[in-house]
Amino acid sequence: MAEPYAMRDLYNVRLRPTEAEAAVAPLTDEEEQRFRAVLFSELGNEIADHGYARFPAHTPEDRRRLVDVAQRLTAYWGQQVFVEAEDLTRLRLHLAGHEARPRTLPTPS
Repeated sequence: MAEPYAMRDLYNVRLRPTEAEAAVAPLTDEEEQRFRAVLFSELGNEIADHGYARFPAHTPEDRRRLVDVAQRLTAYWGQQVFVEAEDLTRLRLHLAGHEARPRTLPTPS
C-alpha cells in the first residue's frame, strides 16, 4: 500500500522578492571604492598568475567597474590590460599574448 504524502519541514525558505523589491540599491561611494579595491587586488593577482581573469558583468555598471579596474592595472603595471566580452554576462581581462583562442564549431562528420 502506498504511503500518504508526508509533510516536510522547510527551513530557511523565503519568498522571492517582487520586481520592485528586487531592484538593487546602488552602492555608496565608500562601498564602491572598497569593491573596486577588492577587484583591483583579486583580478590583478589572477592576471599576474595566469595572464588573464574572467569576471561576471551582468549590468552596465559592472562592465564600467571592470574597465576601470583594467585601466588602473594598466597604469599600475605599465603594461596594457585588455578587456573583451566573452558573452553577454562575462568579461575577460588579459595581458598581451593571452588573448582567448578562437573557438571553432564542431563540424558534422
